[in-house]
Amino acid sequence: MTQEITLLCFDFGKKRIGVAVGQTLTRTASPLCTIQVNKGIPDWDSISELINSWSPDVLIVGKPLNMNGSGQKMTTAANRFFTQLEKRFDMPVYQSDERLSSYEARLRKKTDTELDPIAAQVILETWLSENSGNHNNGDIIN
Repeated sequence: MTQEITLLCFDFGKKRIGVAVGQTLTRTASPLCTIQVNKGIPDWDSISELINSWSPDVLIVGKPLNMNGSGQKMTTAANRFFTQLEKRFDMPVYQSDERLSSYEARLRKKTDTELDPIAAQVILETWLSENSGNHNNGDIIN
């Protein structure tokens, strides 16, 4: 029997963090909300509230990369956010390539306020697709 795993995904930005929620049973994701970042500091209270409310089993963070796979300025900031999530919440955190997620989100959005959560949805859908049936860090997705 396959156990359903709930995931929260974060599309980290210097001004806003898009958030999406998903689950492994149907391998689907939905845009959730936007969290503000003030002077480079995420609204950790809002992130804690989301984690307490949704009780995810896993957190996903988008990893910004150039089209050739190399890192960029935002890669360092996203990696720092990834490490902070691991330390603060003591739960599995994984990264997912977010190349073209903003482009895809622009195609899907209806309003500008939807852009960040939809980008997080795209990142989570990518992670779910790439990790379907096998995961290199244990049996998260069956």
